[in-house]
Amino acid sequence: FVSLIGPSGVGKSTLLRIIAGLEPPTMGRIELQSRDGRPDVRMMFQEDRLMPWRTVLRNVTLGLKRRENDARRMLSAVGLAGREDDFPLVLSGGQRQRVALARALIHEPDLLLLDEPFGALDAITRATMQLLLEELLSRRPRTVVLVTHDVEEALLLSDRVLLMSGSGIARDLPIEQPRPRHRGDPKLATLKEELLDGLLLGGSGRLPPVRSLPLKEVTNVAG
Repeated sequence: FVSLIGPSGVGKSTLLRIIAGLEPPTMGRIELQSRDGRPDVRMMFQEDRLMPWRTVLRNVTLGLKRRENDARRMLSAVGLAGREDDFPLVLSGGQRQRVALARALIHEPDLLLLDEPFGALDAITRATMQLLLEELLSRRPRTVVLVTHDVEEALLLSDRVLLMSGSGIARDLPIEQPRPRHRGDPKLATLKEELLDGLLLGGSGRLPPVRSLPLKEVTNVAG
């Protein structure tokens, strides 16, 4: 489980799209290994991207044949048993993301790409989804790459955290704390501080410049 963090605009989501084959690299190449030919790569986005005219079950089975029973089991695993015939409109944001997660995992991908999937959720729902993802991956481990702006999320879920800067990978930080991890763990707090310092430095080794405002401009900002 690898997480990518870094300032906005350094290419985290672009890197995911290149890995997924949605964009070509400008240089170099991406190599993905699989035991049985071409690897299956699935991507989950910040938006659930469910089709509103299809039921929950039909969203999960989209593109699949004769997998209805598997879809029901997957929906049960994400806590949505009994909601198979509902439409996305009646679900909460967290429930829709559960459907999106079930839709990605039912394919049993070799590589799961997560582009800030919990970024739009409230704090409690986000923490619940983090626990759910960790539980599902503990049952069936797979390779995951997560893009997130939440340093704590990266530390709780990852085996490695890559801090990206405008020039590439600024830090490659292994997370060796045993699972399950706890938010109050002092070692995680130390790592969090280290990564936050790196984010503030922009991965460049120095703080980003701060523009001085003329007194008149400061007065206008203050109202």
